[in-house]
Amino acid sequence: MTDFKTAHDALVEWAEKTPERIFLHQPVDGELRTYTWAQAEDTCRRLATALLSLGLKHGDKVAILAKNSAEWMLADVAISMAGLVSVPIYPPAGVDTISYVLGHSEASAGFVGQLDEPEVAGAAIPRSLPSIAFPYPIEDCQLEWQALIDGNEPLSTLHDPDPDEPMTILYTSGSTGKPKGVVISYNAYCYTSNIAAATIGVTPADHLFSYLPLAHITERTCTEGPAIYAGTEVSFTESLKSFQADLKRAAPTIFISVPRLWVKFQSGVHAKIPPGRLKLLLSIPIVGKLVSKKIREELGFGNCRSFGSGSAPISPLTLRWYEKLGIDIGEGWGMSETTGFACGNTPFEARRIGTIGVPLEGTEMKLSDEGEILLRSPGLFSEYYKQPDLTREVMSEDGFFHTGDKAEWDESLQSFRITGRVKDIFKSAKGKYVTPVPIEAALSGNPLLEQICVMGSGLPAPIAVVVLSEAAVHLPRENVDASLKATLTDVNQHLESHERMSHMIVVNDEWTTENGLLTPTLKVKRDILEEKYSDLISQPMATQIAWESG
Repeated sequence: MTDFKTAHDALVEWAEKTPERIFLHQPVDGELRTYTWAQAEDTCRRLATALLSLGLKHGDKVAILAKNSAEWMLADVAISMAGLVSVPIYPPAGVDTISYVLGHSEASAGFVGQLDEPEVAGAAIPRSLPSIAFPYPIEDCQLEWQALIDGNEPLSTLHDPDPDEPMTILYTSGSTGKPKGVVISYNAYCYTSNIAAATIGVTPADHLFSYLPLAHITERTCTEGPAIYAGTEVSFTESLKSFQADLKRAAPTIFISVPRLWVKFQSGVHAKIPPGRLKLLLSIPIVGKLVSKKIREELGFGNCRSFGSGSAPISPLTLRWYEKLGIDIGEGWGMSETTGFACGNTPFEARRIGTIGVPLEGTEMKLSDEGEILLRSPGLFSEYYKQPDLTREVMSEDGFFHTGDKAEWDESLQSFRITGRVKDIFKSAKGKYVTPVPIEAALSGNPLLEQICVMGSGLPAPIAVVVLSEAAVHLPRENVDASLKATLTDVNQHLESHERMSHMIVVNDEWTTENGLLTPTLKVKRDILEEKYSDLISQPMATQIAWESG
C-alpha cells in the first residue's frame, strides 16, 4: 500500500528535485516541444489560476476533449491543483455524446485540443461554455492556452483534497444507452498509479510512450500517473501517420498496447517476412537473435524492457509469437470502475500466458457462483455520477463490485483467466449458451485475421465474422481460404458441440472507432456488429469460408 499523495503534489516535488530534467516530449510539425519538470509545474500553476479566474469554484467540472498530448496531461494536473474535477471525453465522440457528457456532468469549462473532426466539437460545445484551445491550430475556442499562461500568475496555494474527494469523472463508452459517469477519487487514482508503477517497476530512468486515449483511465493510471509519481519521461505521438516514427524516436523502455494493435504489429512483420520464412530464421541460433533484434528495433522496441496488453483477451499463440522475438507481453485486466489496472501477469511469467495473472497488492478478487469477478480495492470507483440506484445494483453489502466479467481460476497457475462478459454470452437456436471471447481468442492465433466477432444468437450454430490482416491482403484467395478453414477446424475440435462454428465470413470493411464499430478502447461493439451483419449471417452458406464480396 502507498501513502496518500496527490499527483499535483508529486509533480511539484519532482520540479523541486530535478527542475531542468525533461518531463514531456511533444512532436509538433516533426519537431519536439519539451517541458522540463519546472516548466510543467509553472504551466500547471498558471493554468490553475486561469481556471479560477473564470469564476470556477471547488468541485466544478472541467472537460478535456482532445487527442493525447503534453498539454492534455498538464491540463489534467492544473484542474486538480485548482480543486476542480476533470471530465475527459473521447476524441472520436459524436455530437450527441459530447453534448450529453457536458450536460450531465454540468461542465463549467472545457479544454479542446487536436481532433480528427473538429467540426463535431464545434457543433457540440455551446458558446456559453468557456473553451480553452490547446496550443495547436484549433478553431472556435474563446480562450487560448498561451494567453492564459502569460496572463496569469502561478497559483501559490494548491488544493489539498480529502482522499475520498472526486478527482475525475469518466464517462464509459457503452455500445448502448447513455454513458455512465464513473467517479474516481484522489485516493483511488493515487493507489492505482503507484501500485501500477511499483508492479511494472517504473523508475526515473524509464521512458513512457502515451498514445492510447488519455480519456480512458488505464492510460492515466498506467502512463500519466506512474510518470508523475515516479518522475519519468513521457513522449507523445503527433498523428497516426507519424506514429511509427514517433515511437522509434521516443525509444520507450515500457510499452503497453491492446490486442488489436499487437495483431497489427504482427501482421506488419508478416507482410515483410512471410510466417514460414520467419519461423525458419528464428530457429537458427545466431541468425534468430539478429533477426529478433532487428524486428524489435524496427517496431521501435529497441530499448524496451517491459510490455503489456489489456482491454481484451489476446491469443496465447500471439503472445508466444512475440516471446520468440524477445518481447514478453504480460496481460493485464481492469476497467473504469477499478481505476484501470487491477490484475496482471506482471512481472511477466511465461507459464501464465493466457491468463491475467494475479490481483495487484491491496486488491481482492473472487468469483461468484456464476463465475463473475467480484472485486474490492482502494482503487474502486466511488459511484456512478447521479445514478445511486445503479451504484447500489453493482455493489455488494461487503463492498465488492460486480464487474460483469466472467473468469476461471487456474489453481495450478494461481491465476485468473478471463472467459468473457456476462452480457456477451448468447443463446443459440439449440437453447445452449455460447461464450464468444475464448473462441475469438483461439481464432486470433491465425496471423491472417485482424478482427474477429463470434455471433449467433438464435442461430443453429455460432458464426465467426472476421476482417483480414495486412498479411492476407496479397495472398491468393485459395491460400487464405485454406488457412482459415484449417484454423476453423482446429478451433472447433477443442469446443463443445454447441459452441462449434458452422462457418467463417470474411467481411469487407475494417471495424474502427470512426465508423462506430469499436469503442474508444478498441473493443468490438457486438450489438452494433450483429445488427450490421444480421442479413449476412442469416443467409445459408455453401462453403465453410464465405466472403462478403462474393
